[in-house]
Amino acid sequence: MTQVKITRALLSVSDKSGLAELGQALARHGVELVSTGGTARALREAGLAVRDISDVTGFPEMMDGRVKTLHPKVHGGLLAVRDNAEHVAAMEAHDIGAIDLVVVNLYPFAATVARGADRPEIIENIDIGGPSMVRSAAKNHAHVAIVTDPADYGELVAVLESDDGMTSLDFRKRLAAKAFAATAAYDSMIASWFAFADQGEQFPERLQIPVRRKQLLRYGENPHQAAALYEPEMPGANGIAQAEQLQGKELSYNNFNDADAALELVSEFDTAEPACVIVKHANPCGVAAAGSAIDAYKAAFACDTVSAFGGIVALNRPLDAETAAAITDIFTEVVIAPDADEEARAIFAGKKNLRLLLTGDFADPARPGLTMKTIAGGLLFQGRDNGRIARDDLTVVTKRQPTDRELADCLFAWTVAKHVKSNAIVYAKDGSTAGIGAGQMNRLESASIAAWKARDAAEKGGWGEPRTIGSAVASDAFFPFADGLMAAVEAGATAVIQPGGSIRDDEVIAAADEAGLAMVFTGMRHFRH
Repeated sequence: MTQVKITRALLSVSDKSGLAELGQALARHGVELVSTGGTARALREAGLAVRDISDVTGFPEMMDGRVKTLHPKVHGGLLAVRDNAEHVAAMEAHDIGAIDLVVVNLYPFAATVARGADRPEIIENIDIGGPSMVRSAAKNHAHVAIVTDPADYGELVAVLESDDGMTSLDFRKRLAAKAFAATAAYDSMIASWFAFADQGEQFPERLQIPVRRKQLLRYGENPHQAAALYEPEMPGANGIAQAEQLQGKELSYNNFNDADAALELVSEFDTAEPACVIVKHANPCGVAAAGSAIDAYKAAFACDTVSAFGGIVALNRPLDAETAAAITDIFTEVVIAPDADEEARAIFAGKKNLRLLLTGDFADPARPGLTMKTIAGGLLFQGRDNGRIARDDLTVVTKRQPTDRELADCLFAWTVAKHVKSNAIVYAKDGSTAGIGAGQMNRLESASIAAWKARDAAEKGGWGEPRTIGSAVASDAFFPFADGLMAAVEAGATAVIQPGGSIRDDEVIAAADEAGLAMVFTGMRHFRH
C-alpha cells in the first residue's frame, strides 16, 4: 500500500509546541482526533473536537496515567495489516478501528534528570505507553505514519495539503526510521542514567551513549573524509559543542578538535588570574597567566610566534577591546572566551572569517566522564584524565629544595604538560611557557625541541637569553634515563617536575643533585596519545 488516507489520528505528546496548529490542519482534512489527558485538553482549548482514548478503549485512564494506551483497541488499530483478510476480520470482530497517524513525543526524561529531580520523579518520567505506540506504528509503517518530533509537523501538513490528505510510503519510511532512532535514544538515556547515576558504574556491561547530530561538517581531517558533530542527549558538561558561535565561517572538524584542546587546557586555570592558551594541531604552542588578559595573550604569543599563526586562542576571562585588537593583528582561526564586551565584538566583526566562540562558564576540569577512541573492530573507553596535583601532593626527591617561584613554575608547567601530546616536555618561567616539545618518539628529542623553540623565541623577540634559563621543566612521564634531564640542564632549567617511578629513578635523582637541580615527583602520569 503506497498512499494511505489519514482518517483517524492518535495524538499524545509531552511537548505541546505546534500541537494546536497541527490539530487544526488535521481537522481541515476531516481527520478524527483521538487523544489522551493533557494533549486532549490542549486540543479542546484550541477549539477542536477530540475523542478521548478512554472512549475508544472502554477503560478509563488509571494508575496516575500509567495505563491509558496499553490496550488491544489501540495497538490493534496500529498494528493491523490493512490488506490482510485475517487482520481485517479480527478488527471487525473486536470493534477495532484503524489508526492512520500517530503523533507522540515522550515524557521528558532527560530534562527531568537535568533539573536535579529526585529518584521517584525520574522513574515516573520513564515513558511506557508512548514508546509502545511509537514502535507499533513504526513497525506498521506500510499503513501508519508516525511523527515523534514537532519539527516534522510542518512537513506532515505540507504532505497532506499536496496529496489530498494522504501520505506516501517513502514519507512513512522516513518517519519510521526517525521514530525507531527516537525510542532507541530514549532507552539509551534511561539505561545510561541507571548505569552511571543510579548504580554508580563506570564501565557497565552494555554501554549506551545517546547522541544527536548537531551539524554536518564540510569534511573531516582531510577533504576526502566525511564528518559530523554529535552532542549528548543526556545532561552533561557544556563545552565547545555547546558554545555560541558569534561570527565567522562554519567550524571544521579540525577546528572543533583544536578548539576543544584549547578549552580543556584554559579551563584548568583559576579565573582569578587571566590565562591564555594558543593551540595548533591540538597541541598548545604558548600558554601564559598574567595580571591582565592582554598580558597573558602577549606572553603566550611570544612563546612561539610562528606556530601561533592560524591557531586557536582561548582565554579564561571575557574579552576586552585591547586583547581583541592584539589577537586580530595576525591571522587566527578561532577565538574562545566565556564572553566578550561590545567593543571586542565590534573589533572581531572586522575579521569576517574569524570564528568567535563564547562558552559561558567553563566546565569543571576535574569532572568525571569517559573518553572514547575507535580501533579496528572495537572501541576503547577510559576515564577522563581529571587528575590534578597541588603543592601538598609533591615529593621533593633532591637535596636542594625548590624555591616558591620554582614550585609555582613547576605546577604551571605540569598543568600544561597534561595537555601536550606525549612524549611531552614543557619549560615554564614566571607563569608562561618558555618552550614546548610534543609528540616525539623519545623524551630526549622532546626536551631538545622544546629548548630549540625557546632559543628561537628569544631570537625573534630580541631577548638576551632564552626563557628556559632559570625555568622549571615538566615531563608528562618519568625520565627513563638521565639524558633527557641533562638536556633540560643544558637549556638552563633549575627545577624539574615529573611523575617518578622509573627503575632508574636513583640515577636520575643523582644526576639532578650533581647539577644542583631541585626536583619533585608527582606520583601521577599524564600520557596523551
